[in-house]
Amino acid sequence: MANPKAEGLQTVKRWVRIPDGTKVRFRENGREGIIDGLTELVVGPGRNPDSRTQYRINVGDPDRTLAIEDDLLVLTDEDGVVLMVKQKGEYRRVVTQQLQAVFTPDRFVKAA
Repeated sequence: MANPKAEGLQTVKRWVRIPDGTKVRFRENGREGIIDGLTELVVGPGRNPDSRTQYRINVGDPDRTLAIEDDLLVLTDEDGVVLMVKQKGEYRRVVTQQLQAVFTPDRFVKAA
């Protein structure tokens, strides 16, 4: 008999967390910010694919707001590499590959 726990694990969607320091834009209002961590003190019904968290977004010191992954677009440079605060190109390229493996191309937008 198959292990029901193992079967359940196979059906869970693979979630790749957007790393801290990643620059993002809100889909709805176009406001931009920087991922500043996760919180389990969620507001409203929306959750990230882990079913527990929301992203903290720094939208300008000291302002923070909460958002779920589906509300965010990832900002890139002219070459399509994810923009991040205080990270070198090599790491940014690795993060780009990880995020491209789970997000559709329309989730990446060039920064203005």
